[in-house]
Amino acid sequence: MQSLRHFFRIIKIARVLARHGALFLFEEWGFAPNIVGFLKAITIKQKNQDRPGKRLAAALQELGPAFIKLGQALSTRSDLLGEDVAQDLALLRDRLPTFPTEVAIEVIESELGKKLNKLFKKFDEEPVGAASIAQVHFAEDLEGNKVAVKVLRPDIEKKFNRDVELLFWLAANLEKKLPRLQRFKLKEVIEVFAEAVRIEMDLRLEAAAATELREQLKNDQEIYIPKIYWEKTAQRVLTLERINGISIGDAKALKKSKYKPQDIVQKLSTGLFKMAFRDGFFHADMHPGNLFIDKDGRLVLIDFGITGSLSEKDRKFIAQMLHAFMNRDFTTVAEMHYEMGMVPNRDAVRAFALACRAIAEPILGLPQNEISIARLMAQLFKVAEDFKMELQPQFLMMQKAMMLAEGVSRMVYPKVNMWKLAEPIINQWAEDNLGPEAKLKEKVKEIKNLATRFNKAVKAIEDCYTPQGIRLHPDTVAAFKAGK
Repeated sequence: MQSLRHFFRIIKIARVLARHGALFLFEEWGFAPNIVGFLKAITIKQKNQDRPGKRLAAALQELGPAFIKLGQALSTRSDLLGEDVAQDLALLRDRLPTFPTEVAIEVIESELGKKLNKLFKKFDEEPVGAASIAQVHFAEDLEGNKVAVKVLRPDIEKKFNRDVELLFWLAANLEKKLPRLQRFKLKEVIEVFAEAVRIEMDLRLEAAAATELREQLKNDQEIYIPKIYWEKTAQRVLTLERINGISIGDAKALKKSKYKPQDIVQKLSTGLFKMAFRDGFFHADMHPGNLFIDKDGRLVLIDFGITGSLSEKDRKFIAQMLHAFMNRDFTTVAEMHYEMGMVPNRDAVRAFALACRAIAEPILGLPQNEISIARLMAQLFKVAEDFKMELQPQFLMMQKAMMLAEGVSRMVYPKVNMWKLAEPIINQWAEDNLGPEAKLKEKVKEIKNLATRFNKAVKAIEDCYTPQGIRLHPDTVAAFKAGK
């Protein structure tokens, strides 16, 4: 019965895709060509001359919240969709009709345990924006602070769970019918997507991410994270400082303003680099709607539902890899992947180095302002799939953040490469973290850690000896008696 229900829902979804001319993925994958042809025949197709990625984005927008989020998640998988389609999905705008203000107020009062007038002096009934998961109202609290209040949509968890269940069913059937798709790990893609959405549906986690970013950027003068009002924040309600500024997506307002496009791009590039490489925790959804320039000329970030993190090891790996790419040292790139255990064996290193050259040369040969680091990473991930290498989720999130930032920078000031503007801070970071002195410090740290572990081991052995003889830990004795 459940499979039948899923099947009919898939048909409805497929008809929406067909109407927008977005069944091309099923055609490319060779999935049920007769069914695809039948759906095309019975569906009145919209007149849409857009690129395939934009047509798919429009279809996902119509299909609703879960599919909008799925499209954004798939934007990191250029290996699965192709580079152009992935780039179009990265710009998929998360906009939906608003829900009734009375419902929003009910959620606020229920979550915060107080009547609205005990929380806010003023509360704008007209929402300023609505997305797939929540909508936002402007307000003023009892202390006179101007705030923005984000409220989850009613029953959003139930709707998402229903759609995620359907997507798991579809992924399993696609992999069963088309074994060649198994290497794309569709079920794992859905798992990553489902986990990300579950996190987004707990606004306390978004508040925590914003607070973390605010703390790590508190000494940076050119980038700003709004304050979170934790006493007015719960699982389904988030209250944060209201931002007054110009949206980076508002090209006309930016042109009329006093702010120089080159300065904005520099703030964007240095901000992303500091978050990702200096601090290891970054905003991963930096599309134009989430970026503002305030009256002090600072780059202001909002919407912290999607973030990424990189360990110190990951940061150094990506930085060294990109440095080697930019210097056309493809053997080093391949060796690094081998040392990380990503290239299966030593014999494959040379072949991987040649593949890296094949993808990098066309990109590095472009004019300086057209070189895309995000595109380079996307191509690398595509090659990685050919070598049966495991793609790390944190690298995909970094690639998405870079792709969005590069898109914004080209929109604001297409004459310059954002990474060129950030070069001084990048070089300083590389010197501090990748240079000879940094490597020496790392070796000293390793020796200290080894010495600490050795001392602990010696202490543990000494503790076994008493005047009465050798004393073993009770767990060791129990395991010995049990024959383990």
